[in-house]
Amino acid sequence: MTTTRPKSTEKKAQERKVRFTTSSDIELKRLYKPEDVTSDYAGEIGEAGQYPFTRGVQPTMYRGRFWTMRQYAGYATAEESNARYRYLLEQGQTGLSVAFDLPTQIGYDADDPMALGEVGKVGVSISSIHDMARLFDQIPLDKVSTSMTINAPATVLLAMYIAVGKQQGVSADQLRGTVQNDILKEYIARGTYIFPPAPSLRLITDLFAYCKTDVPQWNTISISGYHIREAGCTAVQEVAFTLANGMAYVQAAIDAGLDVDDFAPQLSFFFNAHNQFLEEIAKFRAARKLWAMIMRNRFGAKNPRSWQLKFHTQTGGSTLTAQQPENNIVRVALQALAAVMGGTQSLHTNSMDEALALPTQKAVQVALRTQQIIAHETGVADTVDPLAGSYAIESLTDEIVKRAEEYIRKIDDMGGALKAIEAGYINLEIQDAAYQYLQAVESGEQIIVGMNQFTVEGEVQPDLLRVNPAIEAAQREKLAEMRAKRDNTKVNELRGQLEAAAKGKENLMPLLVTCVENEVTLGEICHTLRGVFGEYRPNVSI
Repeated sequence: MTTTRPKSTEKKAQERKVRFTTSSDIELKRLYKPEDVTSDYAGEIGEAGQYPFTRGVQPTMYRGRFWTMRQYAGYATAEESNARYRYLLEQGQTGLSVAFDLPTQIGYDADDPMALGEVGKVGVSISSIHDMARLFDQIPLDKVSTSMTINAPATVLLAMYIAVGKQQGVSADQLRGTVQNDILKEYIARGTYIFPPAPSLRLITDLFAYCKTDVPQWNTISISGYHIREAGCTAVQEVAFTLANGMAYVQAAIDAGLDVDDFAPQLSFFFNAHNQFLEEIAKFRAARKLWAMIMRNRFGAKNPRSWQLKFHTQTGGSTLTAQQPENNIVRVALQALAAVMGGTQSLHTNSMDEALALPTQKAVQVALRTQQIIAHETGVADTVDPLAGSYAIESLTDEIVKRAEEYIRKIDDMGGALKAIEAGYINLEIQDAAYQYLQAVESGEQIIVGMNQFTVEGEVQPDLLRVNPAIEAAQREKLAEMRAKRDNTKVNELRGQLEAAAKGKENLMPLLVTCVENEVTLGEICHTLRGVFGEYRPNVSI
């Protein structure tokens, strides 16, 4: 016999008085059921390693091998950064990722007046082939995969890397790695551009064509949603704007005479991982599915490798707090876990102290250990697509695909990503999303632990890494010594050849390799190209 409680003693189920939505304003249901996975894309999940790659790009994923553990690092001089790289490799890191300082990113040598006060501050200072050689001293380039976060002068830095490989006896066809080489997102979100869009796209497609024949294992671009997300966009916008930029690069390469299947397998992507765990996993799955459909249906790619979206992930720098920095270890661990469960090919985990300064060696070790614990202790890498079949994940995946497609249609109607950037559309969408998030944080609707709730008074600041300002003078001295000893007649001759070639249509990559081998500096190359291409100046209205 069952008894019924008197109504007076029943407790009503209560929920927190908030809107249950994702960063993209997708409403989360109280409970997901099979009927919630009913979009047009349901049933098009497929197997891992098969179109549309929702479950992953490899049939065995991490059962075959783990993702590349690639900690982003670089500061001060090439020698100091080299010591950090060798330490990380000794600690079990499986790939290198180079952070360059601001002057290097925008094409200035360390002794240029424009570089004053910025040399070595946010990355390593690289002005010449000698700096690059010191950066990779005792690191065999045929044994490691190297990612370089460099965009406007990507062709020059890759030329230096190729030249250093030659010095080590490593041929270009043995080199493995990635250059970011994504200029469109610089116009949208980051600002480290040099040249206007048309010549910038010419340099990108020159690199595509050169690597196809000379550096076939190299990923020629890392189309980056990371910095777009750091600027404040939502997860859906990150997928949509990143893939729209990718489509622009594919079309530019086709317009330059390249066959889509000749370069598409070497494209790669770079995404952010934020705190909304379920949405982030679904985001990675949605991006793979959508890119596969775009490449097969829109661009007519025939090679299945051309349909695959391979991506690197970095945990969300903008999510880290200067308050209670130890909390960032937890944030990074959850973000990294989302990236792994979403099927990333390589991963950088941010260090706990990055909201305060460049990371210390201890903080970097903890960040790397985070990846190693996920890989070896959690078991999530033992099965392909571990959350496949979750009604919530499948529903979110399809919803992100649909919403991202809506954005891409709008961008298409404007004439593509470049036109949408020039019209200010993408920037305004990001600004609106960032403003709404800031309002939620300031109102307390969005809780940031340790910052707007659960705060403590009298925090003690941890030990921070400080870059010695004397390194700027030392870098200037090295450059002055090199300029005095090199064959300056040859340098001037090569700069003249580069100017003439830039005015024409020939591929600039072979000449850039020759230039850096003859000690033409990064700044000299970029100044020569500025003389031909001009500099980009954004339209600013108030």
